[in-house]
Amino acid sequence: MVRTLRIPRLVVAAPSSGSGKTTVATGLMAAFTGRGLTVSPHKAGPDYIDPGYHALATGRPGRNLDAYLCGTELLGPLFAHGAAGADLAVVEGVMGLYDGAAGQGELASTAQLAKALRAPVVLVVDGSSQSRSVAALVHGFASWDPEVRIGGVILNKVGSDRHEELLRQALDEAGVDVLGVLRRTPQAATPSRHLGLVPVAEREPDAVAAVAAMAAQVRAGCDLEALWALARSAPPLTGAPWDPAEALAGAGTPLPSGPRPVVAVAGGAAFSFSYAEHAELLTAAGAEVVPFDPLRDGQLPESTGALVIGGGFPEVYAPELSANAALRAEVAALAAAGAPVAAECAGLLYLARELDGAPMCGVLDASARMTERLTLGYRDAVAVGDSVLAPAGTRVSGHEFHRTRLEPGAGADPAWGVVRPGRPRTEGFVQGGVHASYLHVHWAALPTAASRLVARAVRPGAAV
Repeated sequence: MVRTLRIPRLVVAAPSSGSGKTTVATGLMAAFTGRGLTVSPHKAGPDYIDPGYHALATGRPGRNLDAYLCGTELLGPLFAHGAAGADLAVVEGVMGLYDGAAGQGELASTAQLAKALRAPVVLVVDGSSQSRSVAALVHGFASWDPEVRIGGVILNKVGSDRHEELLRQALDEAGVDVLGVLRRTPQAATPSRHLGLVPVAEREPDAVAAVAAMAAQVRAGCDLEALWALARSAPPLTGAPWDPAEALAGAGTPLPSGPRPVVAVAGGAAFSFSYAEHAELLTAAGAEVVPFDPLRDGQLPESTGALVIGGGFPEVYAPELSANAALRAEVAALAAAGAPVAAECAGLLYLARELDGAPMCGVLDASARMTERLTLGYRDAVAVGDSVLAPAGTRVSGHEFHRTRLEPGAGADPAWGVVRPGRPRTEGFVQGGVHASYLHVHWAALPTAASRLVARAVRPGAAV
């Protein structure tokens, strides 16, 4: 059903990475939530870590909006789904405002998303090494694409009152509103690691304190009334919100009847990467979704009939994961019995024979190790053969992001054929009911992945 969505909204962007988008976006979310507003948090691109901080700031799931992974046609519907019942939506951008998929114009950029959502942009500018030049920088970003509306600037890493005065004067001459000024402070800093910020799941209660510090910094330095007015100036959106049940029905897959199978979904500090829509699709497909933590739980949830293991940092917790031998044995037994197992990136490593010398589940005859080389980027792929997630020939768009290398053994077929001009390759494993791959895929663009997995899941009371 087509609806008119009237929700105040802001897109928080920057000229480049490292300007302070996460601090400002998370701080705004927390500050407005503290004022009693229901804030819907969103993140442009495939990032899994920032949405964890957003969720902590708002008490709602952090949701990703990615034109490459899901297609431009789903940006509005997924936004409307996530923002349902909210008073305000805050979208954190990715990289620089106009940066997106390499070599593909504006695709998957913050600018493309801002235009799709008809949302005003708040540009976060690192003022630490400039004064009057800030006006030329902001003018360039504001005039590059007339369809992108720069509603104002928040100056970050400002050193002194005099420095602030010079920056404000320059932007006043350029006719750009200054909506906030944040001083240099380590208080709200969040620690980083080899793949970005350390996830929330690994550092509570420190993460709670960090979000509180971001909120305090934003409250002290930003004009919240002006930002609220800017958000309210966004025009209404029209369209139908994404709905998991409708997505499954539209895919034409009949849903199973009978008892709801238990689909165990790995979580906790080692497996903190997931898209909220995956669990929603599994539930709509007829599953009972039960989370578990491979670091803490000695066994799978009762009556587990299928398993989903997403991304995260198993390399950080390899000794602890290895020490949980009882759970590793259960995972191996479930896979050996033919139950469906879907694993992405960290999940792939967990299913391997070993990781940096530490025994893992041994489902796959493969050995994994950390490397210095970062593998990063969007990927187009085709399913090589039939699997629990997709029939042969299915085309998907995914994302790869890791610093590990897998040495495969024998006994499994590849999951995907990665389409790269001049450098085609196969990737991942399909073995019985197991689908394991480095490739992160957003199931909103492939809803049949959820229905296929649930259809093959073992029902309560059936023999595994």
